[in-house]
Amino acid sequence: MTTPQITPVILCGGSGTRLWPLSRKSYPKQFSSFIGADSLFQTCAKRLGTDAFTAPVIVTGDPFRFIVLQQLQDAGIEPDTILIEPVGRDTAPAVIAAALQVAESDPDALLLVAPSDHLIPDEAAFRASIDAAIPAALAGQLVTFGIAPDHAETGYGYLELAEACPTDAQPLVLKSFVEKPGVARAEYMLRAGNYLWNAGIFLFTAKAIIAAYRDHAADTYTHAKAALDNGVTDLSFLRLAPSPWGETDATSIDYAIMEKADNLSVVPYNGAWSDLGDWAAVWRETQTDGVAIAGDATAIDCKDVLLRSEVEGQSIVGIGLEDIVAIAMPDAVLISHKDRAQDVKIAVQALKDKGVAQAEVFPKDHRPWGWFESLALGDRFQVKRIVVNPGASLSLQSHHHRSEHWIVVQGTANVTVGNNVDLVTENQSIYIPLGTRHRLENPGKLPMVLIEVQTGAYLGEDDIVRHEDIYMRA
Repeated sequence: MTTPQITPVILCGGSGTRLWPLSRKSYPKQFSSFIGADSLFQTCAKRLGTDAFTAPVIVTGDPFRFIVLQQLQDAGIEPDTILIEPVGRDTAPAVIAAALQVAESDPDALLLVAPSDHLIPDEAAFRASIDAAIPAALAGQLVTFGIAPDHAETGYGYLELAEACPTDAQPLVLKSFVEKPGVARAEYMLRAGNYLWNAGIFLFTAKAIIAAYRDHAADTYTHAKAALDNGVTDLSFLRLAPSPWGETDATSIDYAIMEKADNLSVVPYNGAWSDLGDWAAVWRETQTDGVAIAGDATAIDCKDVLLRSEVEGQSIVGIGLEDIVAIAMPDAVLISHKDRAQDVKIAVQALKDKGVAQAEVFPKDHRPWGWFESLALGDRFQVKRIVVNPGASLSLQSHHHRSEHWIVVQGTANVTVGNNVDLVTENQSIYIPLGTRHRLENPGKLPMVLIEVQTGAYLGEDDIVRHEDIYMRA
């Protein structure tokens, strides 16, 4: 019997705070690189990009749509569909929307639902677990994957099995779901041998999960179907209709379906895995002899520390430290005891309460054409670095309150100012007077970089009047 291909459903709409300051609401952890050059999202897409899988269905939020598209292109992955959630509603609505989208062409399709921010280095063992789950999924089972625990983790939910966990991958009977435990309970479950970490990864046919929603989450099914049926194609995306989507319950697939269904199976995965839920998890996955460093970081006489510099040219040095996490960003620095890594979310909330932008806003502002960052900001001026992707173009725009001076430092720019169009090369500059329509394009095959100097009474990003835009933004 030929093994059927599996359609990956990659969920990447979340915006966790426990890996702040690298992960923020405007640029969450799945799009950042923690190990190697690829982001977690790209690593996931490549893991599910072999011949065993069809093109993936991606579910994400509107703020991340162009980040998703760019990172997929950089990874050489062509998606089947990118579904855009009008607002995040947790995993239950996202999964049924993706299942309904796939079922339109193949209700018998096998779907592998996977979060985009997990670290799974043992791809052979992961593939073996999936292969072991396929017969059960084809028979109508909803298969969830459990991770063999190697320490008493309090940050994960658990799966209680009806029997001791075997060493090989095979479908097992699930006895119950267990919420995130305290330390004593986690230590007991580690010793018991019949508990697995809940990975939040699932395999089932489209028709099986649709039937489960009809039985156990009928309202979510109805509203998500209406949002899909009334969705609108926008460039490379399918936007789910906002009104019915807003009526869906904001809940996880675990609560909505898995804790209620009676056709469940669990397949253990015994290889290395982490959801990189906090900086302590990053330390565990990257440490050598207790010390984990990244970027321009130096540890001297340190024990059990994580030091990361996320700024090119900025050094971070630790001397005589123990059980410390220190993360340096251009606009924020985190220093925490490693045992308090779960409490970083408290710090983020404290910053939000004070109105500090760094709580949620990433220093690089990603746009469909590339990205920019502020290098200097004064009362009536701002200096930015702007990077434009090959072939990309900013909107034809104007400003009410500022003028701009552009200096190209890498590549070539095609610049429209009023009725004039000029080719501006490295070490050349051009001036855009206040109120003048202008556009910036990169006609080359490499990223184009320029320095922008803004002067004026107001320098906010909302002082943009778009007259034409290939990305269909307002």
